[in-house]
Amino acid sequence: MERLPRQRNSNIMARRLPPILEEIAPVEYRKLGKWGVRVSEIALGSWLTYGGSVDEKSSVDQIHYALDQGINFLDTANVYAHGAAEVVVGKALKSVKRDSVFLATKVFFAMGEGPNDKGLSRKHVVEQCNASLRRLEVDHIDLYQCHRFDPDVPMEELIRTMDDLTRQGKILYWAVSEWRAEQIREAVEMAHRLNAPPPVSNQPCYNMLTRAIEKEVIPTSWELGLGQVVFSPLAQGVLTGKYKPGQPPPKDSRAADDRVNVFLLNRGLLADQTLLTVQSLTELAHSLNLSTAQLALAWCLRSREVSSVIIGATKRTQIDDNVKASGVKLTAEQLQHIDQILAG
Repeated sequence: MERLPRQRNSNIMARRLPPILEEIAPVEYRKLGKWGVRVSEIALGSWLTYGGSVDEKSSVDQIHYALDQGINFLDTANVYAHGAAEVVVGKALKSVKRDSVFLATKVFFAMGEGPNDKGLSRKHVVEQCNASLRRLEVDHIDLYQCHRFDPDVPMEELIRTMDDLTRQGKILYWAVSEWRAEQIREAVEMAHRLNAPPPVSNQPCYNMLTRAIEKEVIPTSWELGLGQVVFSPLAQGVLTGKYKPGQPPPKDSRAADDRVNVFLLNRGLLADQTLLTVQSLTELAHSLNLSTAQLALAWCLRSREVSSVIIGATKRTQIDDNVKASGVKLTAEQLQHIDQILAG
């Protein structure tokens, strides 16, 4: 494992690091696919946290703290806490330089009970873009993401809508989330035919335990110029090592909260065999002077096709731990060891 020197963002406040990492600046940046904008390798998300389980004051404080550590990529969605997450992010942005932040939100899921209150129709996308701008209290969104694919909307309608929003200055880039390889290709080819901007990134679920995108989505996206902005890189917290086989989850953990643990249970992430695998990964991480979470994030970032990994945080300490994964380079031998552990 090698830690490379990093460039410090001039807009970021200096901070004191633990002695072993004093020579390391906070976060490195990567291009979003083939496109010119650079985003922090670690992004801060707001799913299940801001506007929900974390109070507003703490949420704003954590967002500011993340920005101080060099994170410039904030990810949210209109549907998170039914708009409340965007409101909190907007309040945090009031006291920072807008151009120092790469702000992403999403559209697709239902925001009302009407027949046009969901999906990717021109009507819903335009109305929700305007609603997100109001909640975020900004004049533009840097990355506007289609939260899922909509089979009921012609691709031409979606592409022209995103083109219009771009020309109006309401969005700078647009992207997709959880789209299949053939859907991504259709979008890029349609955009080229219409002389419109294509999607620049895909936001899939990806981590050591969930690797379905490796076969088709990653290579297709890379071929077409899209970067991957991955969510759940820590598998809903399982890849922090805090869940132990045969033991109840910690009381303050996501798994202990019946309001949100359905995502863990539905994916079988708390099975004893999975937790035993994570314990082996923890042993490897500690031998490399890393936390389990840092190893998991560095593993995702081993791939040039991954532009950024989205973390969720309820405490400053989680942000502190996660940002230290940026710049960690795992060797071929270490990656092979990880593959052996994952293979059981």
